[in-house]
Amino acid sequence: MKITTSLPALLLIIAGLFITPTHAASLAPLAYIPNEKSGSISIIETTTQKVVDTITIGGAPRGIVVSPDGKLLYVSDRNASGLVVLDLSSQKVTTRIPLGESPEGVSISPDGRWVVAAIELTNSVAFIDTNTQRVDFSIKTSGKNPEHAEFSPDGRWLLVSAEEADSVDVIDVAARQEVKAITVGARPRGIGFLPNGSQAYVACELPGMVYVIDMATQAVVKTIKAGNFANGVAVGPNGKHVFISNGRDASVSVIDVASQQIIATVPVGNRPWGLAVTPDDSHVYVANGRSNSVSVIHAETRQITATIPVGDAPWGVVIH
Repeated sequence: MKITTSLPALLLIIAGLFITPTHAASLAPLAYIPNEKSGSISIIETTTQKVVDTITIGGAPRGIVVSPDGKLLYVSDRNASGLVVLDLSSQKVTTRIPLGESPEGVSISPDGRWVVAAIELTNSVAFIDTNTQRVDFSIKTSGKNPEHAEFSPDGRWLLVSAEEADSVDVIDVAARQEVKAITVGARPRGIGFLPNGSQAYVACELPGMVYVIDMATQAVVKTIKAGNFANGVAVGPNGKHVFISNGRDASVSVIDVASQQIIATVPVGNRPWGLAVTPDDSHVYVANGRSNSVSVIHAETRQITATIPVGDAPWGVVIH
C-alpha cells in the first residue's frame, strides 16, 4: 500500500520533532526564571502568564541565557562554581562546566558561538565555546568582583560591570582583550544595549543612576536618575524604552530613549532584580527576589497585569 503525505503535513511532523514538552500546548514565548534558593527554573507561558513547568537543576542558579535556536539554557550555578547546560527538549542537564568560584551574570553572543560568565572571585570573564561546551579562554577585568557581562548586538564588544568598581570594562571580543575602562557610578550592575548597538545603558546601584554610553566614542553622554539601588536593565526590541529595576524601591523605572527621561515608575515586588521584555514589546517580566514572584508589566499602559508566584529568590529572566 502506498502512503502519501502532503507537504504541509510533512512540515508539521518535522516541526513537532523540535517542540519541547512545555511548548506542546502553546508556541507562545516562554519566560525562564532561575530561583537561586530553590535550585530550580520556573517556566512561564507568556500568553496565559502562568507557570507551566518547573525544572529542578540543584545548586544556586543565577544568571541565565537561552541559545538562539531555543534548544538550550545556560545557567550559572554559584554553589557548584560552574555553568549548567539544560536541554529544553528533554528538560535534562546535559553538562556542568567548571568555571571558578562565584559565577554570576551570563551573556550569549548574537551568533550563539560564545557564552560568557562573569566570575567574581577570579576577577575575570570566562568564554565558553558552545560547540565544545568547554571554557576556551578567560579575560581578566580591571573591575573587582565582575557581576554582569553583555555582548553588543553585533558581537564586537563585551561590556563588563563589577561590584567593587566605578567603571565598566570594554572587551574587544575578536582581539580577546580589554581595551578600555569607562568611568561610571559606584557599583555598576545591569547593562543593556539599544538594538542598533549605538548606546549602552548601565545601572549603578549606589547612586541610583543610569549611565548612557555612546559606543562610537565609548564615553558617557548622559546620566539619568533612577530609583534607589538601580540594578537590572532591559531594553525593548523596538529600542524605544529602557526598563530599570530599583532594588530598594520595589519599582521599575521606564526611560524614554528619545527624550532620555524617566516617563514612569511602576511598583513591583520586593527586591526586583533581573528583567526582560517579550519579543513583541508588549510586556516586561520582573524577577522579585524577596517576594518570590514575577511581576508582569504592560509596556504601554505601565500597569501590572499579573503577579506570578515562582520559586525561592528568583534572580533573573530570559524570554524566548
